[in-house]
Amino acid sequence: MINLAHRLRDIFVGIGIAFILSGSPFLWADAAPFDLIGPKVEVHVQRDGHTLPIAEVPNLQAKDRLWIHPDLPDSQSVHYEMVVAFLRGATNPPPDSWFTRVESWNKQVREEGIFITVPEGAEEVIVFLAPETGGAFSSLRNAVRGKPGAFVRAAQDLDQASLDRQRLEKYLDSVRESTITDPEKMKAHTTLLARSLSIRIEQQCFDKPTAQQVPCLTQNTDQLVLDDAHSQNMVTSLTTGSPTDLLAQVSATPTARGGYYSAYVGAIVDVVRILGSAHTAQYQYIPALSLPKQDDLNLRLNSPPSFRNPKSVIVIALPLVRTAAVPPLRAIDAAQVFCIDAPSLVLPADGAPLAFATALAHDFVLHVETKSGPGIDLPAVPDPGKGGFVIDTKAMQPVEVEGEAEGIVHGTWGFRPFEGPHFRLRSSTSSQWIVASKDASALIVGREDTLHLQSPGACCVGGVALRDEQGKITDATWKVAKPDELEVKVPLQTATAGTLTMLIHKLGSRHTDEIPLHTYAEAGRLDAFTIHAGDAEGVLQGTRLDQVIALDLNDMRFVPHGLSRNNQQDELKLICSDRDKCVAHRLQADESIRARVTLKDGRSLDVNSLIEAPRPRVAVLSKSVQPDPLAPPSQVRVENQDELPQDARLNFFLKTQVPENFSFNDKIEVATADESFRVMLSEKDGNLMPQDSKTMFAVLDPMKLLGPSVFGPLKFRPIAADGAEGDWQPLATLVRIPVLAGVRCAAGEEKQCMLSGDRLFLIDAVSTEPDFSNSVTVPDGFVEAELRIPSPKGTTLYIKLRDDPAMVVTATVPMLSTPQ
Repeated sequence: MINLAHRLRDIFVGIGIAFILSGSPFLWADAAPFDLIGPKVEVHVQRDGHTLPIAEVPNLQAKDRLWIHPDLPDSQSVHYEMVVAFLRGATNPPPDSWFTRVESWNKQVREEGIFITVPEGAEEVIVFLAPETGGAFSSLRNAVRGKPGAFVRAAQDLDQASLDRQRLEKYLDSVRESTITDPEKMKAHTTLLARSLSIRIEQQCFDKPTAQQVPCLTQNTDQLVLDDAHSQNMVTSLTTGSPTDLLAQVSATPTARGGYYSAYVGAIVDVVRILGSAHTAQYQYIPALSLPKQDDLNLRLNSPPSFRNPKSVIVIALPLVRTAAVPPLRAIDAAQVFCIDAPSLVLPADGAPLAFATALAHDFVLHVETKSGPGIDLPAVPDPGKGGFVIDTKAMQPVEVEGEAEGIVHGTWGFRPFEGPHFRLRSSTSSQWIVASKDASALIVGREDTLHLQSPGACCVGGVALRDEQGKITDATWKVAKPDELEVKVPLQTATAGTLTMLIHKLGSRHTDEIPLHTYAEAGRLDAFTIHAGDAEGVLQGTRLDQVIALDLNDMRFVPHGLSRNNQQDELKLICSDRDKCVAHRLQADESIRARVTLKDGRSLDVNSLIEAPRPRVAVLSKSVQPDPLAPPSQVRVENQDELPQDARLNFFLKTQVPENFSFNDKIEVATADESFRVMLSEKDGNLMPQDSKTMFAVLDPMKLLGPSVFGPLKFRPIAADGAEGDWQPLATLVRIPVLAGVRCAAGEEKQCMLSGDRLFLIDAVSTEPDFSNSVTVPDGFVEAELRIPSPKGTTLYIKLRDDPAMVVTATVPMLSTPQ
């Protein structure tokens, strides 16, 4: 990432070249913290009869009426000229009428401020504060008109820097002000805070003692701010460079105290003397970082102003003149159901850090549809420390929501109302609870068991307790496993067989649901140990298998690796402690061997073992990716046979290892890594064709068989005619391919190039060099049809696809002419 300081140093050097007299030296400021409070300037914006403070305005528009008030103290000994300048792009100097000179010492200005209207065609607004010397106004105007591009870039960089700084300030203030002392709660709070504000936290800080965690989390912050696609869309650069270059250039706070920051914005680090005619003063530019609070811009400087030559001109950037891009807020889990009767309801959301860090998004409410009437609006407050919106539910009545309702977050982004994420809501009512069939006899005394209960009211559970036959009540550990399912840990280590009552308390309700249960005293029983020949793992069936610590079969030892319950009995998965030894032993199918089981109490019991036929095993001989002959050729070339474009076809040959020959009813199962999508290939369906009895030709058409929603790693396994399943093996990585139209570069000293096409969000990164030394990363949520890229050396681009960023593919794209 290009250092922002270097970028803006070049900008101000350019200004200096244009105006410095021959032989005059540059004046460079060392990198300095933004620890100086700047002059007080107040701003509010009027639009269509509405007025907002500057802290709530993300973007300006033409015809906006700006009220600007330089609120300098009565004791101000140096008169400041305030110059308000509108810009309209790097190559189009603004007219003289777009410059307004204001005498800040004028009584009317001091008491009432001034009003200025944003002209049609303006794109940026800069406010200069310069010591009054005579000729300051004309010098500044000539400087801006002579090199508008430098001031355009400075305005954009200052605006981006202010947005990023506000995110970091919110994070640091929240961490320092936290009163949480529990390490786990502190970690959860900070993690939610970082997610909401898109801040990177150092996980090793949580390994330190409690007293050292806050200082650790608030130091070395120059790399904490992560990319935010929303703020990038708000700040569109008109000169060379990607908006992502503006990110992560934030201040460090070596002490865990506010008010001391290291160098933050490069535009500001370097100052240049601008000399004019004999009647024009010499100036150096110093930037002012805006951290707005209501009307006050809350300016911070990194260099003390000078009132001797070269005198200091304070540069202030107001919000850019752009169409407002509303925050892309989204629910963390759209399927999750929330209880509207919770006293303090938190709806998890992210995707728009500025909505949590600034006042740009305001007046949030949660609109809930009721069974009658227009619905109700509940106050909603974005709280980054809680990871979402805190809803005040006091206005809700239980009778107003029947069944499930939808809640929609509404807010205002600047002057523009917008609709945020949608949430599923239910009210707290008495409901029937059904014990999952697989847990009907799961409560065995002497151990802790897990019970799953199903009810539409699971989301409104506030507590779970257990009451035994003697009336003793014990709190139980529980969680909402699914929208309609409650998972409860039932401690029965010291219980006796008999009856048990589960008490479920509902949020916002005094009624308690009572569920009668029965516990069983089940004696341990060992039925059989089943293993396939050639495997290193098997399954022991019986009851009370939680008491098993090992199983010995000949000279092979197996240890527990997961207990489950199926068909009213326990099933314990056992894996060989020495896998290579077990595989090499080569047990014979149908061989009868007695195994010996060791229990926790020291007893050893014999159990019958069943050696079943070996599971099928195949090997991949070759693979070939075949493009769709009917699809238009793609500019992206995927040459690695382990990568499968979504619209292509994969041909591969398999050789059987176990058994010796394929049979007609053998199948090949292909699935995604999480097995949420799967398909069977078979000779009957035409996906498999034998070359001979030992070799099989297979064809996978992912678009046809898996659908357009599937991407990522694919795996396969053989399925024998009797249903025996082989081990999963990697097959290929399914990748979606963007459509690239071409590259268009603008003429000029610094060429700007735009890559155009469709579904560019499928790109993870693009580079003009094979080693990605000069690359651009595509941010999450990128919806544009053009992407700014470095100037290519030819027609070849190097691309990392989002579905497999570890691999690099090439693309040959045409160079498009720039429209005149």
